[in-house]
Amino acid sequence: MTSASPPLPPLREVIAKHGLAAQKALGQNFLLDLNLTGRIARSAGGLEGHDVIEVGPGPGGLTRALLDNGARRVIAIERDRRCIAALEEIAAAYPQRLVIVEGDALATDMAALVSGPARIVANLPYNIATPLLVGWLQTEPWPPWFESLTLMFQREVAERIVAGPGGKAYGRLAVLAQWRTKPRILFDIDRRAFTPPPSVTSSVVELVPRPAPLAEAEPRALETVVAAAFGQRRKMLRASLKSLGIDPAPLIEAAGVHPTQRAEELSVEEFCALARAYTRMR
Repeated sequence: MTSASPPLPPLREVIAKHGLAAQKALGQNFLLDLNLTGRIARSAGGLEGHDVIEVGPGPGGLTRALLDNGARRVIAIERDRRCIAALEEIAAAYPQRLVIVEGDALATDMAALVSGPARIVANLPYNIATPLLVGWLQTEPWPPWFESLTLMFQREVAERIVAGPGGKAYGRLAVLAQWRTKPRILFDIDRRAFTPPPSVTSSVVELVPRPAPLAEAEPRALETVVAAAFGQRRKMLRASLKSLGIDPAPLIEAAGVHPTQRAEELSVEEFCALARAYTRMR
């Protein structure tokens, strides 16, 4: 159930008032269509009783939608100081429900900012989207402190997150995401919906944490093995895994995979088998 929206000026007026021309260096593309921001907020599920982490709120279009859709609190992490005054106007309209954190999301301990059930919902700045996602996927302990991730990426990145073995899109990001979460693309957003329009289509992706990972593996070992295998993805495993600094032959044999396979042919479970063997052999 959504709450009634308090009167706030249109986002274009906010941008003009505070001089918030999007900066390419910060990966900014503002989504001003309130129908679309509302759709993103609703796609995150019922937000009542939840803290919501939002990264890169900009002028606050999605921020408003998250509050309107019942979030107990929104913790908005914004690096661009120009946006703070605009966000403070939203905070005044929603007393005690918007917490503004000025700083770098990559250096922020987000778990320490929430209490009780939490979700992460964001139109991520393109230049930090993948590092942020990988950081959330590497959260310890698991299951993590967040119930779900509802995130916007470039369409190409979204396809890499959900890709299955055998295709060019399948790689490190797919293995790490699918090992610990169930990801799916919810819908696309046309580039023309943004100010300024990016050069590509965007997609909203939902990632729901698995109660336990898809298969047993030590996280750092899995990351290491996956990085080695896909670092030379055109080569067979017997060649690409030499970069691990150990003889790959017994490692491959212990994992039950074939030395002439390439990284893109292995399932997530097979990568986990390689990681377990690597942990034993180090």
